Amino acid sequence: MSSAATSGTEQAIAPLTAAAIAELVGGRLEGSGDTEVRRVAALDRAEAGDLSFLASRQYALQYARTRAGVVLLSTELAGLKAQPGPAARVVVDEPHAALLRLLPHLYREAARPVGIHETARIGRGARIGEALAIGAYAVIGEDVVIGDRTWIGEHCVIGSGAVLGSDVRLHAGSTVYGPARLGDRVIIQTGARIGSDGFGYTFEGGEHRRIPHVGRCIVEDDVEVGANSTIDRGSVDDTVIGAGTKIDNLVQIGHNVRIGRLCLLMSQVGVAGSTRIGDGVVLAGQAGLAGHISIGDGARIAAQSGVFGDVPAGETWSGYPARPHREALRASAATFKLAGMMRRLERLLTERE
Repeated sequence: MSSAATSGTEQAIAPLTAAAIAELVGGRLEGSGDTEVRRVAALDRAEAGDLSFLASRQYALQYARTRAGVVLLSTELAGLKAQPGPAARVVVDEPHAALLRLLPHLYREAARPVGIHETARIGRGARIGEALAIGAYAVIGEDVVIGDRTWIGEHCVIGSGAVLGSDVRLHAGSTVYGPARLGDRVIIQTGARIGSDGFGYTFEGGEHRRIPHVGRCIVEDDVEVGANSTIDRGSVDDTVIGAGTKIDNLVQIGHNVRIGRLCLLMSQVGVAGSTRIGDGVVLAGQAGLAGHISIGDGARIAAQSGVFGDVPAGETWSGYPARPHREALRASAATFKLAGMMRRLERLLTERE
């Protein structure tokens, strides 16, 4: 393989008609079924040959002014008017889900190359599967195991003893330390670091001495890790990311953390060491979790929350320090009232003087 292909998408040649779109998504067509679109664009910049969507009333003004050829819109927003409006509308229950079904018909993924670039380096004892793609200047350490159809991008580094499953995708510049283990169909975006040592020190002899990390980092099947995120290996235990969990960009996961299946971690979330997170948990952007706590199955942590204690399963917590969401709202409301109360108290004291 002389060079690895880029990771983007390539626009399809054939357009889609509004009638075909309605049939593909099971929606109700309004307007001209012959209207053709070739790409997807936001409402405010779409042109006559574009497909767009409206899923929230927040964007009603953009919809009213859009020049898109076809718009997917939700059932509850079907009554909204636009002047002059799109040539065709397709009414569906979930515009986002409908758009997801249409994207493969408008765009195709970049072709996956097969072969090993001449500048790649593969260590002794490495066992690599069939139909691999290994890009320029990738470095594969000793005794690494890589499954079939895995795609290693340019300048990736895989440390000695690491194990990667089948159909894994490492984007350019990502790093997997040994002895990390990645399951099948794992996606690691550019700049992510998997299995580095955690932040662990003991104060001894007047200095901070680093605690050696001997645990593993285990990333189960179908996990995605965003760009420039870091997942530390365990100190004496393992760090585990459960199957199907999706991790956004710029997320930090400390040593010995265990995250369940099908969780969502948004950008800039920080999870301190030895925290346990159940299945189906959602951590919104910039939430911070202290170490050695437990988050129950299906819990929701709102953006910028600071969590210092256990969160029961199924509950939504917010605020700093985090507490049940309704309680946090009441506390915020009371705080906002405090300034007015203080002014009234000051006036009373002044009048008495």
